Amino acid sequence: MNIKEEILEHTNRGLEIFSFYMPIDFVPKRNFRNPLYEDRRASCNIYFDTRSKCYRMKDFGNEMYSGDCFWFAAAIQGLDMQRDFMRVLKMIINDLQLNIPLPYHDWSEKSKSNANIPPKPPISVNASKQAGSKKWFRIAEQSYKDNELGFWARYGIGTKTLQRFQVKSIARFESVSNQGKAYTIHSSSEEPMFCYSMRNFVKVYRPFSKMRFLYGGEKAEDYVFGFEQLPNKGDILFITGGEKDVLSLSAHHFNAICFNSETAQIPESIIESLLLRFRHIILLYDTDETGLREAERQTEVLSAYKVLTLTLPLQGIKSEKDISDYFALGHTEKELRGLLSAMLSQIYTQTIMMLRSCEIDYDNPPDASMSVVAVNGVPLGTQGNLFCITGGEGTGKSNYVAAILTGTLGTERLPAERTLGLEITPNPNGLAVLHYDTEQSEAQLHKNLGKTLQRASLKTVPEFYHSLYLASLSRKDRLKLIRESMDLFHHKHGGIHLVVIDGIADLIRSANDETESIAIVDELYRLAGIYNTCIICVLHFVPNGIKLRGHIGSELQRKAAGILSIEKDDNPEYSVVKALKVRDGSPLDVPMMLFGWDKAEDMHVYRGEKSKEDKEKRKTDELIGVVKEAFRSSLKLSYQELCEILMREMEIKERTAKKYIAYMKEQRILAQDTNGNYQKGELCRT
Repeated sequence: MNIKEEILEHTNRGLEIFSFYMPIDFVPKRNFRNPLYEDRRASCNIYFDTRSKCYRMKDFGNEMYSGDCFWFAAAIQGLDMQRDFMRVLKMIINDLQLNIPLPYHDWSEKSKSNANIPPKPPISVNASKQAGSKKWFRIAEQSYKDNELGFWARYGIGTKTLQRFQVKSIARFESVSNQGKAYTIHSSSEEPMFCYSMRNFVKVYRPFSKMRFLYGGEKAEDYVFGFEQLPNKGDILFITGGEKDVLSLSAHHFNAICFNSETAQIPESIIESLLLRFRHIILLYDTDETGLREAERQTEVLSAYKVLTLTLPLQGIKSEKDISDYFALGHTEKELRGLLSAMLSQIYTQTIMMLRSCEIDYDNPPDASMSVVAVNGVPLGTQGNLFCITGGEGTGKSNYVAAILTGTLGTERLPAERTLGLEITPNPNGLAVLHYDTEQSEAQLHKNLGKTLQRASLKTVPEFYHSLYLASLSRKDRLKLIRESMDLFHHKHGGIHLVVIDGIADLIRSANDETESIAIVDELYRLAGIYNTCIICVLHFVPNGIKLRGHIGSELQRKAAGILSIEKDDNPEYSVVKALKVRDGSPLDVPMMLFGWDKAEDMHVYRGEKSKEDKEKRKTDELIGVVKEAFRSSLKLSYQELCEILMREMEIKERTAKKYIAYMKEQRILAQDTNGNYQKGELCRT
């Protein structure tokens, strides 16, 4: 394996290199402005190239600014990729702390520092020396021994976690004391040595020695261990007292960082940036006197940022005081999540009281009342994204929602015909399924819950399924309850499988208020990312072609991963489901599905797909509408201009736009003049 391939293997195929050198936050597959020049339009994105099997950057506005992670690292540092290639590789290895050796003649510092050390195959040596500095040090790295791996294993920490955080076993550590006297310490089976590396600084950890910590190099003022390993977004971030605690939490699937010690003051600037990425920041310090005192002090200093504190049920003695000890004593990830759930339940006492009054009690139906026709819809999408369902009254949206929810109540996937033509991912782990309704009466929602159970062949409501009636709450309280109950149910059930918000427009005062519309869609998108779930937004609008109306419709069109529209078919006994937006390809290429009422089944059933002729007619009509709009202010457009308009208006990729241009030429929707420019074709002029 060559060096370039080794670097890709260590950096998630180059994605971590883009994340390290990119001066702005980005999300793969989502457009942003290119930081390499004054880019006025967000027409650049990071994607995984299946041909080269690595992440690449694509700039649709300027092809010259496209390339792989090595090209980007060179460009952002002002280096020439051809002339400085080995320098770029060395820079990446140093900056990302990768345990990858370069060829001997390219690693000049290494050859100097190792001059007096005899070669030994299992040991690699790194050194850092500054003239006249007391921070000089040299370490001799070695492979992990069985007893050393056994030490980490007590806390649930395996080799993958050690490699991810660049924790090394060292055979020898050389440095100078504060008085300038050189010394050397060797590792042994009784006193092993490990080091945490952060660029030009190392912290040596000797768990069984009298002097447990030694330092070498120049420590950065903003020392934060584990920061580079954090995801872009998440639910909970723990701040612990030491590096071993960070490793133990990470090994048990929690996000964690630590500063140099529990007594170190946490910079407010770091807390501010982390709050943009995580829902909760929780101090998880030792349960001894120092840890309890510092946790209380830090909480008070950071009170403006609502930093929380979790105290472990440990005695506070030497062998039982921190999260590493907690796991070493046999406690599990599930038990820690139980402690989190209990802590949040105390915080959300008022919300729990509201939940009890809002949740449908299926065994105790409410008094009969007049039924009100509500706006119902069924979004369908992927984890971490929004999906939207839209349509008018009387189109069968309530039953469509019931069919989608039915597919989430079992452990195995139901046949597509059972869920009205959709393939719904089952829920074998019993994660939370949440259905919020803002418009229907309590009696109607109880009736709909019965239909959902009937379709799923269930007699009782599963513990993880919560159908919540919000119509009686104020708009402000509705959003508050949704936000806080998602957090509660996420921890109670170990995650959220699906969320349905039936009547998203009723969370704000007006669906045509731009500020409110942007804010509510952004908040729901943020929640979908934090809890890694799909949020289905039901919008009561009749769409105009492939576009949604109103400001809230425009925001959903931009942010949602997909949009479905339910309309009455030409045959009034059927409803037809059309795709207005899909993640990959074009919605016009997705089949139109039919469903209708079946008396024998006492429910709506799947009626197949519309014919190929109907599909082609819809495709032609929609493309004619897009072309007429495109040429509203111009009689002629170049190929590139037309391609960009189609990509923007239809939310499709470049290859799909080019395919549609060829199709529209063939169907006489577009015409081309002698200069190669495009204009409206015969079908658009009739």
